[in-house]
Amino acid sequence: MSEERECCSSKTKKRSEPEYKDLIHRLNRIEGQVRGIKGMVERDAYCTDILVQVAAVNAALNSFNRVLLANHMKTCVIQDIKEGREETVEELLATLQKLMK
Repeated sequence: MSEERECCSSKTKKRSEPEYKDLIHRLNRIEGQVRGIKGMVERDAYCTDILVQVAAVNAALNSFNRVLLANHMKTCVIQDIKEGREETVEELLATLQKLMK
């Protein structure tokens, strides 16, 4: 019996220190890039310059997603399958559908 989840799961994951530091570092850089874009808008920067920076943020978010997804598959998904929780595959497929919109 699989349960539907709207936005967020009640599950948690204890990440290794290197994984945690890498993800936080990536998010801090993305946050800085977004603040930079906000500053560009506030300073009336040229549209093309802002668009280039937005593209950089999108690339950074995509990279973050790839790293997080790979870590998820290598840890959570494999562990759940080994423990007989094959519904995790359906959860992964649903997540991939959302990511590919």
